[in-house]
Amino acid sequence: MSAEQVSSLCEQLVKAVTVIMDPASTQRYRLEALKFCEEFKEKCPICVPCGLKLAEKTQTAIVRHFGLQILEHVVKFRWNNMPRLEKVYLKNNVMGLISSGTQSILEEESHIKDVLSRIVVEMIKREWPQHWPDMLKELDTLSKQGETQTELVMFILLRLAEDVVTFQTLPTQRRRDIQQTLTQNMEKIFSFLLSTLQQNVNKYRRMVGAPQEQEALTTPQTDLAQEPKAQANCRVGIAALNTLAGYIDWVALSHITADNCKLLEMLCLLLNEPELQIGAAECLLIAVSRKGKLEDRKPLMVLFGDVAMHYILSAAQTADGEGLVEKHYVFLKRLCQVLCALGSQLCALLGSDADVETPANFGKYLDSFLAFTTHPSQFLRSSTQITWGALFRHEVLSRDPLLLAMIPKYLRASMTNLVKVGFPSKTDSPSCEYSRFDFDSDEDFNAFFNSFRAQQGEVMRMACRLDPRTGFQMAGEWLKYQLTAPVDTGPMNSKTGEGLCSIFSPSFVQWDAMTFFSESVISQMFRTLDKDEIPVNDGIDLLQLVLNFETKDPLILSCVLTNVSALFPFVTYRPEYLPQVLSKLFASVTFEVIEESKFVMSVQAPRTRAVKNVRRHACSSIIKMCRDYPQLVLPNFEMLYNHVKQLLSNELLLTQMEKCALMEALVLISNQFKDYERQKAFLEELMAPVAGLWLSPEMQRVLLDPEAFISYVGADNKIADPVLEDPSGLNRSRISFCVYTILGVVKRARWPAATEEAKAGGFLVGYMPSGSPIYRNPCTEQVLKLLDNLLALIRTHNNLYMPEMVARMGETFAKALDMLEVEKNAILGLPQPLLELYDSPVYKTVLERMQGFFCTLYDNCFHILGNAGPSMQQDFYTVEGLATQLLSSAFINLNNIPDYRLRPMLRVFVKPLVLSCPSEYYETLVCPMLGPLFTYLHVRLSQKWQVINQRSMLCEDDAADDNPESQEMLEEQLVRLLTREVMDLITVCCVSKKGVEHNTTAAVDGDDDEAMATEVTPPASAELTELGKCLMKQEDVCTALLITAYTSLSWKDTLSCQRTTTQLCWPLLKQVLPGNLLPDAVSWFFTSVLKGLQIHGQHDGCMAALVHLAFQIYEALRPRYAELKAVMEQVPDIQRDSLEQFDSKLLNPTLQKVADKRRKDHFKRLITGCIGKPLGEQFRKEVHIRNLPSLFKMVKPSLETDVLENEDGEGLNALFEP
Repeated sequence: MSAEQVSSLCEQLVKAVTVIMDPASTQRYRLEALKFCEEFKEKCPICVPCGLKLAEKTQTAIVRHFGLQILEHVVKFRWNNMPRLEKVYLKNNVMGLISSGTQSILEEESHIKDVLSRIVVEMIKREWPQHWPDMLKELDTLSKQGETQTELVMFILLRLAEDVVTFQTLPTQRRRDIQQTLTQNMEKIFSFLLSTLQQNVNKYRRMVGAPQEQEALTTPQTDLAQEPKAQANCRVGIAALNTLAGYIDWVALSHITADNCKLLEMLCLLLNEPELQIGAAECLLIAVSRKGKLEDRKPLMVLFGDVAMHYILSAAQTADGEGLVEKHYVFLKRLCQVLCALGSQLCALLGSDADVETPANFGKYLDSFLAFTTHPSQFLRSSTQITWGALFRHEVLSRDPLLLAMIPKYLRASMTNLVKVGFPSKTDSPSCEYSRFDFDSDEDFNAFFNSFRAQQGEVMRMACRLDPRTGFQMAGEWLKYQLTAPVDTGPMNSKTGEGLCSIFSPSFVQWDAMTFFSESVISQMFRTLDKDEIPVNDGIDLLQLVLNFETKDPLILSCVLTNVSALFPFVTYRPEYLPQVLSKLFASVTFEVIEESKFVMSVQAPRTRAVKNVRRHACSSIIKMCRDYPQLVLPNFEMLYNHVKQLLSNELLLTQMEKCALMEALVLISNQFKDYERQKAFLEELMAPVAGLWLSPEMQRVLLDPEAFISYVGADNKIADPVLEDPSGLNRSRISFCVYTILGVVKRARWPAATEEAKAGGFLVGYMPSGSPIYRNPCTEQVLKLLDNLLALIRTHNNLYMPEMVARMGETFAKALDMLEVEKNAILGLPQPLLELYDSPVYKTVLERMQGFFCTLYDNCFHILGNAGPSMQQDFYTVEGLATQLLSSAFINLNNIPDYRLRPMLRVFVKPLVLSCPSEYYETLVCPMLGPLFTYLHVRLSQKWQVINQRSMLCEDDAADDNPESQEMLEEQLVRLLTREVMDLITVCCVSKKGVEHNTTAAVDGDDDEAMATEVTPPASAELTELGKCLMKQEDVCTALLITAYTSLSWKDTLSCQRTTTQLCWPLLKQVLPGNLLPDAVSWFFTSVLKGLQIHGQHDGCMAALVHLAFQIYEALRPRYAELKAVMEQVPDIQRDSLEQFDSKLLNPTLQKVADKRRKDHFKRLITGCIGKPLGEQFRKEVHIRNLPSLFKMVKPSLETDVLENEDGEGLNALFEP
């Protein structure tokens, strides 16, 4: 190799790099240049001299960076094959570059410093400590040369800690060697870092003339010649702090607290040094957040001492006093976190065995913490909440007079913090300025504020547990103030009407905050105080003020209603106020902004969202009252009933939902009759209008025939004005009214909870063989009478999806059966548009109303069937031919039913029906229904996933819709959600819940984080349920279940795969093991799991679960089926001898069994070739770091030594001379 060769190659490389980095280069040139550079790195034998030449100081920064990249590539990929002398040559030259090959600290580019430190770390990872014992000494020597070298040494030490401890990017044995050697030398390393920090900070301060050292009140003067020197020391200080941050996290706590906590003291001092304060705060935060033995953490309490507290508080005041500058604001956030972490340490240490007392400065600490809670930044306010909660909950501190004295101040701060201001787009509060730093949009802020408010509610309740009276008193004062304050609607007028609030109006945000405050505080007071301590008179006075308050503003009225509900528990002490409360609520049920609209329905603009909310709010308040205080309302039942009758008599006054809500309230009270005959008679009377309408010949005709139904609800009309004209609206509302009412009654009518009362009232009809009582529901007779037509409606609704029926719906209503926009957004995870929603009138086109009608109707019909089992029990399950009736209604025409309709059907009907069904009816009802359903669902899902897989392979262009991409995404996400629903249903039916939590609402859209859980050994007690065994007895159902479970492992839904693997696959397979499985079937099950690993192996949680399942199958079935070994032999890159070894141990029962974990690890190594990798790693060039001779003697030789890794270890004991 000659110097000319190197020079000419370097010239070519410089040209290539210039082409790559030149924005004017054409794509072709750039690719050619890139290819040339990559091939050079891979193949050229003279990379090292070329890299060193290109890295010389005389080259441009881009070229130098490329030269250093070449050297890094050599160390990473060629090191193992380099001769010893070449390694030494390279190492010495790299150290030379650090010593004298870079520009000065202020001039050198940061990417050059970065790559240079990376090269050194890569060499350390391969050779230290065994072959390079003096590495730390060499770094120490380098650092003595000056600031430039010291900074690079800091970068090296930081990167080393990150690679070895934080990211753990090297083989276990090397990692252990390096980490243990670092730990052994930690005292030296730490004192080196500390002295570097101290020396450079001192020099910097001397040159800048630190304010503390200046007697006169003059601004610090820096000699211009000294400026660069000062900056250099400052840079090193920052680098030392960053490096410390990389070590403080994991070193022994004794290093952090050594020398009377010298490190912590220095960090506190630096909080007042503008250039270094953020780094110091970071280090302090990491130190104070450390977990570990309580005894070791005790010294951290030094931070509650006078000196530390003084520095922390003065730094906070200075940073805050300089207005909103991003740098200072970031520092304030860190300081706030430091105070939070300090609070957590105090809570952990106080009251434990660590023998720590409440610090003398606890009061000072609380004052400074409160300052953060009252800061204009909403983010800072929210950061303090968790710590306040911990303090109020703490068994020792919660009794401390200083903390108790802080409660009124905290609550006063909360009164301000609950007011929703600070939107980044607005300027109506000091918080807005800070929000512009923290939030990208108003939607972001809104989501944050809602969770912040909920968190505050929790903490306020904790505070009120300690001091309930103060909270109540403050709530009362605020409520009185709001009731008398004039309304300020602000600059924006509401579209609901002149002079009304919008949700940004100053008055409304105050009302809203006050309402939340009083609700939290009052509910807690009733939980905390004894009955005779409750301030009943004050409460009733407040209630009267609220009841007498009149407003025509829907947003404020909604708040008033919440306050009525919050104060309602006082009525239990003074029942005479109940009629007044009811009158207030009933007046709000029919609330309108414009009175006339009661009479002129057709022309009147539709109600705004705010008005609808008030009416809905009033209805739900009535239901809540009847649900929670039925005994209290019972004496006023007649008054309530008459109110409702009067409202129901005018068909246009209420929406169907409002009518049914009021009827539900009556049913809830009727449960208190505790007299079967009386309640049955009442329900008959209540439902008479519904029964009359539902069973009329016309309705029967409409419900039985899809064409008649389409015509009756107006879905075949052509409409000229789609907003105002809707001739069939009344017909639709009649059907809705019937369905809503049936649902309300089925959901709410119940027998008494106490068996004695049920017996006395005539509800008990006998006992099961097991001895559990059998009750009858007073609504059964009424509801069963209406069941046939309900099933007819469901059948008709399912048939609407037939192509010929969709064609009948005409132009206006072609999309009436489509998904609602709201549903689409929820599935795609798009945020709902903010805020002004409340305001504009809800002008819906007839198509939107029709869509809403079909969607709600479909859901409600299935809710009725889902509730029928728990409600009517044996009376429902023994309906003659129920299975056949359900199969011919709910499960008809499923091929045309879209996924978004099938999902709710499985969730709200099939799942509750199955879960509440007694085992006596499994054979007659559940199995005949689920058998065909599961078989069908398997076929359907398989086809859907096949389409998705083909689509991702072809990525073909298809014009599906105006926006095909989002349409495809929506379809794909729906298939995922339907898959989860189906797998959840199968799991609920088949696997008992010991150790497996089934949430009754299936995974809602988008909770994929669960898939990242890594603890996955399935619960040992996952056994089949009675129903599971019953289903598995039928051959076709058994096949469908097994095939669905095992096929689903390779569908691209991580969450579903993980749940199915951990909960379902093994229990199902175990059930059929005793029989004679075909060898092909066994191979297929095993292959399915390996396919799952190929697709989901990149996710730790899935990978662990699938490996465990494959291991279980192989261990259980390999002795009977040699075919499994044949499958294993097809695994890519499998080591045959290792497989033979595993098999012989498995098949030889006489051998002593190796521990389960060892066997599993061996098995996992065998199938590594199947385990899928994330895309980013699939094409990455493997880095191989060889193990060096062990530093530490192994006590016991391991059985399976890593033959590969040591086969040609060079055994060179001193590769690098210093």
